[in-house]
Amino acid sequence: MAHLQKLTDLKGVGPKLAQQLEKLNIFSLTDLCFHLPFRYEDRSRVIPIGGLHPMRPAVIQGEVRGASVVFGKRRSLLVKLQDHSGLINLRFYHFNAAQKNQMSVGTQLRCYGEPRRGASGLEMYHPEYRVMEDGLDDESEPRLTPVYPATEGITQQRLRLLHEQTQELLRNHAVDLPDLLPDLLPDLLPEQWREQWRLPGLSEALLFLHQPPTHVNLAELESGQHPAQKRLILEELLAHQLSLLQLRAQVQRDSAPAILGDHALRKSLLAQLPFSPTGAQQRVTDEITADLQQPYPMLRLVQGDVGSGKTLVAALAACDLLQAGYQVALMAPTEILAEQHLKNLDGWFAPLGIRTGWLAGKVKGKAREKALEEIASGHAQLVIGTHALFQDDVHFARLGLVIIDEQHRFGVHQRLSLKEKGEHSGMAPHQLVMTATPIPRTLAMSAYADLDTSVIDELPPGRSPITTVAISEQRRPEIIQRVQEACSEGAQAYWVCTLIEESETLQCQAAENTAEELRAALPQLRIGLVHGRMKAAEKAAIMDAFKAHELDLLVATTVIEVGVDVPNASLMIIENPERLGLAQLHQLRGRVGRGSAKSHCVLLYKAPLSLTSKQRLQVMRDSQDGFYIAEQDLQIRGPGELLGTRQTGLQMLRVADLQRDADMLPQVQAMAQDLWLKHPATVGPLVQRWLGNAGRFANV
Repeated sequence: MAHLQKLTDLKGVGPKLAQQLEKLNIFSLTDLCFHLPFRYEDRSRVIPIGGLHPMRPAVIQGEVRGASVVFGKRRSLLVKLQDHSGLINLRFYHFNAAQKNQMSVGTQLRCYGEPRRGASGLEMYHPEYRVMEDGLDDESEPRLTPVYPATEGITQQRLRLLHEQTQELLRNHAVDLPDLLPDLLPDLLPEQWREQWRLPGLSEALLFLHQPPTHVNLAELESGQHPAQKRLILEELLAHQLSLLQLRAQVQRDSAPAILGDHALRKSLLAQLPFSPTGAQQRVTDEITADLQQPYPMLRLVQGDVGSGKTLVAALAACDLLQAGYQVALMAPTEILAEQHLKNLDGWFAPLGIRTGWLAGKVKGKAREKALEEIASGHAQLVIGTHALFQDDVHFARLGLVIIDEQHRFGVHQRLSLKEKGEHSGMAPHQLVMTATPIPRTLAMSAYADLDTSVIDELPPGRSPITTVAISEQRRPEIIQRVQEACSEGAQAYWVCTLIEESETLQCQAAENTAEELRAALPQLRIGLVHGRMKAAEKAAIMDAFKAHELDLLVATTVIEVGVDVPNASLMIIENPERLGLAQLHQLRGRVGRGSAKSHCVLLYKAPLSLTSKQRLQVMRDSQDGFYIAEQDLQIRGPGELLGTRQTGLQMLRVADLQRDADMLPQVQAMAQDLWLKHPATVGPLVQRWLGNAGRFANV
């Protein structure tokens, strides 16, 4: 056993099982040790068969009184088990000859399962069982039975047998026989930390969590508060922080253009605007300017609530690079948002002699060739586009800054490929990441620790607050009447259809049907329709007509979620809001309240609402603060959905939970810095242990 390192070295693990274990992210013995139970069952008490309750799992022990193969709709093995208090049927649909032979009359079985009512009294389907030798219980010390995350083809019993083998190794390791297990689980935390925080050793913590004694405080264990769990949570969060510090250090080893100048282009841009930047916009711009003066890449995340003016901040950041002769790429997740940026930025930069380039998926043929040529030659100085900017045939002459809008919509690999487009000149581009979906503090500390963060926490003057109400679909006629009244008084309104189907066709059809219904109900109003399947020119024409108040009511799918700015629109109806996340609802609502008129948002829901939906709609009624809404969204939905593919590792946390363990993050951040500076040799092994292959996804 001295050289046990691979999964296939374990008894019973061949290539096929090893492949199945990979579906559970178990590639090594270390992974197996960290594959922890997600709950526990107390199987230490045997219940008399006569005392069983339907649907309540229990352990029973008795004598086999008969076993036969029964042919009904499906062939099954029926075993009658009896103890002093009664009789129960055990039914197995999947069985082999060896199993049938095991069930000879007089055999003592101990079974665990869930009794259900069957044709002849209580039955247990596919109980876990073992044959009791001479009727004796061979468990010397009662322990809770672990239940592990499993996958098709791997039973709990199989997993427990594998875990028992690794635990045996851990025990040998724990009692000071390291020669048996040279490198499996070294304790990587400094000794003084373990003493200071009274943390158990790593092997000790793992052994405990795989087989806790029955007298353990189960509530403490289920809430993740047991010291053995705390030890692992701390180490896992630490590994994530360290992986981000590694990433940051790696990025800052690259060279980037240090931009020093007189800001002449920036001053010209501001001079032609009909408004001045807010204090918050000015502060964030100063932070970006300081970053751009360094000879290594800027990595900055700008968070700003809906309508806080991130586009202007991005434009001001672009000015200094453009003035110094570099190209700037701005990428947005949807064509409608990218088009909005193109319109705004071209309007600002064209009078200053800056040429914009445009590249989206639908730019084809000759137009695409021309766009690629302009980007490659440097003729296009400010390049705006969608995912199309990632494609292999896109080459920049001198890329100095990458601006990514709504970055949680992009996959990690995509951002990496855009960064690489600036590296052929020996320089890495600066990176500015923007989001109008405020990121809860706990997520920012854990998922974005590699980025410096700026917050635009001030809205431009003249914005009006939005009153939000939730109203049942049954009152739809009243709402239609309300739209009629508002529009006849000169206001404009949005009616958003949110049929969240996989099929975009169905979404568009729903919007078309709603538009027809509203045209019939409101014949005197000018009603437009916009959805994702329209041609860009058609969409733009309708949006322009709405902006010019040639339309009173715009029926739309969620394509208007970001980037659409019509100050006169002061009423929004959102159908089926219960189907959307809070961040998306907040984004949609942000399309109104952009002018000085009092604005309203109606959430037209279908009853009955689930508890989660009720919570969401209540949050929307309570607040317009994007950060508060993001915190609530995190509590309701959890971090996985909010992060998208930003940091693949964070969605695969094994023991830590970003919500439950948020209070540990400040301490973990400080410890990560300490470890980074004073114990650099442990950083790599810690990251490898907890993130393994996921660590490389962070390389953005």
